Amino acid sequence: MQTIPELLAYVGRRMFERRLADMAGGNISVRDGDTIYISPRYSGSKYNWQLNPEQIISGPVDTDDLLANPNFSREGKAHLAVYRTFPDVTGIIHAHPFHILPFCVAERPIEPVLEATQKFGMVPVIKGAPAHGPELAANIVEGLRGKDENIRAQAAAVLMPKHGILVAGKNVMAALDALERIDWNCWCIMAQNLIPPTPIQYIAPGQ
Repeated sequence: MQTIPELLAYVGRRMFERRLADMAGGNISVRDGDTIYISPRYSGSKYNWQLNPEQIISGPVDTDDLLANPNFSREGKAHLAVYRTFPDVTGIIHAHPFHILPFCVAERPIEPVLEATQKFGMVPVIKGAPAHGPELAANIVEGLRGKDENIRAQAAAVLMPKHGILVAGKNVMAALDALERIDWNCWCIMAQNLIPPTPIQYIAPGQ
C-alpha cells in the first residue's frame, strides 16, 4: 500500500509526463486528518517533478508552522487556506497545464463542452493577485465558495489570471482526474477553430 509521500511523488511524475505540470512550478498536497503533506519548493525547476517520497514535507494544517520550513512551497499558503475552509477537500493540485494556460492568459472561464466535464460546471477566473501572497489565497477560497457539491462529487477548480489552475478534490487522485479532463476540455474548445464547418447529418434509427 502506498504511503502519502509515495502517492504525491507518483502524482507529480504523472502530471509532468502528461503535460499537466511544467518546470515553472506548481504544487500538490494531501490532507490526512490534521496534517498536510505537500510537494517541496522547486519541484518543477530543480527536480522536474521526479520527486522521492523523502522530499515531501508535512506539518499541521491549522498552524503556520510550515511557513518556517525552507522547503515549503510559497504557493502552499493557498493549500492551507483551502483546507481550512473546505472540510471535504483532502487533495489539491495547483498546476500550469499545457491546454489550460491559454485560458488563464485570456482570463476566460472554461465551459464544460465534454460530457466528462459537465460535473465540474463552468471553471471560473478569480480576481488576480500576486503569486505566493495571502490575497491570492483568499481569492482562491472565494472562487471555490458554493462548489461544495462539486467537491463532494469529485472536484472543483478555479483559474488564476496569467498563472494557472487550482483543483480542490475529495482526494488527490480525484483532483488529478479532474485536471486532465479539464485540460482535454480546453483542447477541444481550441480545436474547434481547426475543424472546417460542415453540415451535421444525423442517422435516423434503423438506417
